[in-house]
Amino acid sequence: MASPKKYYCFLFASVLAISIFFNNGTAIEEETEAIGSKPWLTVSLSSLFPSHTCTPLTGLKKNSGLEVIQRHGPCGELRHGKANPKTIPTHFDILSEDQARVDSLHSMLSKRLSHDNMKQLDSIELPLLPGAVLRTNGEYIVTIGLGSPEMNLSLIVDTGSHLTWTQCKPCIVKCYNQQEPIFDPSKSTTYSHINCSSYTCNQILSTARYQECPNSPTTCIYVAKYMDTSTSAGFLSKERLTVAANNTFDNFLFGCGQNNRGITFGGAAGVLGLSRHPISFIQQTAEAYNKVFSYCLPSNPSYVGHLTFGSDGVSKDVQYTPISNIPELTSLYGISIIGITVGGINLTSVTSTLSSAKAIIDVGTLITRLSPSVYTALRSEIRRRMAMYPMASEMSILDTCYDFSGYKTVMFPKISLVFGGGVKLDLAASGIFIAVSPKQVCLAFAANAREDDIIILGSVQQKTIEVVTDLNDERLGFGPPGGCK
Repeated sequence: MASPKKYYCFLFASVLAISIFFNNGTAIEEETEAIGSKPWLTVSLSSLFPSHTCTPLTGLKKNSGLEVIQRHGPCGELRHGKANPKTIPTHFDILSEDQARVDSLHSMLSKRLSHDNMKQLDSIELPLLPGAVLRTNGEYIVTIGLGSPEMNLSLIVDTGSHLTWTQCKPCIVKCYNQQEPIFDPSKSTTYSHINCSSYTCNQILSTARYQECPNSPTTCIYVAKYMDTSTSAGFLSKERLTVAANNTFDNFLFGCGQNNRGITFGGAAGVLGLSRHPISFIQQTAEAYNKVFSYCLPSNPSYVGHLTFGSDGVSKDVQYTPISNIPELTSLYGISIIGITVGGINLTSVTSTLSSAKAIIDVGTLITRLSPSVYTALRSEIRRRMAMYPMASEMSILDTCYDFSGYKTVMFPKISLVFGGGVKLDLAASGIFIAVSPKQVCLAFAANAREDDIIILGSVQQKTIEVVTDLNDERLGFGPPGGCK
């Protein structure tokens, strides 16, 4: 699952419904809709970009909360040092890598696959695209403790990965470069291997197609394969895992990686698996957290978000929609998107397509992907309402971009998503556009290749919103924008 030279993937705050736009003092007339409450978002152009300092998070739960940061930018650099400029991808690289992850997801869920192939793909790890998705603005890192004595490790948050793993000494075959020292199990008093003949190795791990026991009659070997050909292989093990303020879990199952290959994992120590699979972190800590976790992704790299386990402290303003089970890949978090509104007006032409489409929510995907007909309707309405602004050239998969270089403030219509059960999510200002530069600010949605490709709700649209996952009651919750900055 490094970010660009300038961290522009964030936008707009504050809401205002007015009919006059100001272009450096020049009034521009624009129609407004009376329907809906405050259908326009407005912001100063300078707020499209992060500051040079990191603003700390306040109110984090000490016993069950972790800080979520984007690896590069002020907050990431504060903890891990500055990235090598040579390793920082361009915006084009970021979007290309994001599309590669989406293509992998679609290949697993495509209706064109035969039933046998679908069974096979169901057993493959969700493509994390290490070093690709992990280097983009979708790169979110938390720090956990492992071992006795405890060693802090930065792990990538991935709601599509099953197994939690980290690189381990002695790195029998290969380890990539990471920010922290590599975990050494020989120095921990609570570390142990899993036997190859055990129930855990033969039943639980094998259901994820991780388990292998070649030439190893005693030690269970895991192999995590990603669809960009990257792999992590090593010993399935048990260890003490520490979450936040000494909240510990003994005998936590994790992968102790001895051979980690492919595109680099962005300097992180490994992956925190938050899928629905029985071996995931959420399932292993069910007794303590009741299979509930929530997160809030920061609006840009100058801020810190959170990943919190358990239901204590979840906002009363959260609205819940049922988790939709996708038979082809049950470990993903399925959702039902039934409507889209733009500036308070419902796009009625897309209702039928949305109601019959499969959809998931994914932290590892940056840009939300919609069915071609749905995206066309959304794009047309955005372009109609923003016709007063000069358009800019396209950026990779983003085809609706504007030149705001002549403006001190900009405005655009509010976008809301409607989910099953009537839950309506008003996207935060930071969840609608991506700013490459003042001369190129692009709508953060894209079209799938085919109408029956799965819809993916990406991380941009989730920014500043408290997202709650409750596996015990099989539901997903969305709070209003502003759950974090």
